[in-house]
Amino acid sequence: MSAVVFDMDGVLFDTERLCQESWLAVARECGLPDMELIFPRCIGLNANDSRKIVMEAYGEDFDYDGFRGKASAWFWDYMEQKGLPVKPGAAELLTWLREQGRPVGLASSTRRSTVLKHLEQAGFREDFSVVVTGDMVEHSKPQPDIYLMACRELKVEPRECYAIEDSPNGIRSAYRAGMHPLMVPDMIAPDQEMHRLSERIFRDLGEVREFLMREEKKGF
Repeated sequence: MSAVVFDMDGVLFDTERLCQESWLAVARECGLPDMELIFPRCIGLNANDSRKIVMEAYGEDFDYDGFRGKASAWFWDYMEQKGLPVKPGAAELLTWLREQGRPVGLASSTRRSTVLKHLEQAGFREDFSVVVTGDMVEHSKPQPDIYLMACRELKVEPRECYAIEDSPNGIRSAYRAGMHPLMVPDMIAPDQEMHRLSERIFRDLGEVREFLMREEKKGF
């Protein structure tokens, strides 16, 4: 392997859980049923694909933009009060990869402005030579486009690259791109499909770093 590409939400930051809380809070406020079933289907998707799922559930007349606006306000209000929740082991893994001189990219379905804001807030921006976001592709995960773009910009072949993901849609995307998916489950427990598509499944990023350190000794 020559490079590593990270997902962001649910991998580097505990923001997927926070996003879910924002959607559920606004859904309760608006009297929308079944949001706890709809939100998990949107994990790992970009705004275009999430919109389709929500509109299918609530109808063509549903004010999706208004709903997302309220959820976004809830999310950022929480962030302002509590701060960005960084996943344990994220800083140590990124520091180790930087010390090894490995190319590191990020492929997130989230829009670019939010991704860059999160990376700057955590002090991680300089750890990524390539940042590809959901608004740079028409269809994000589980389609492979976003990972293929990240590999092109890193100038590495997908087969020479690890992808670190937490969600089934992310694992499917990396696998379809021809990469080596490493799963660190967050909100959705791995099923039989995830065990089949993932090269390895880890409890946390600390275990990922230990695995890559062993691989480095063998030639990475």
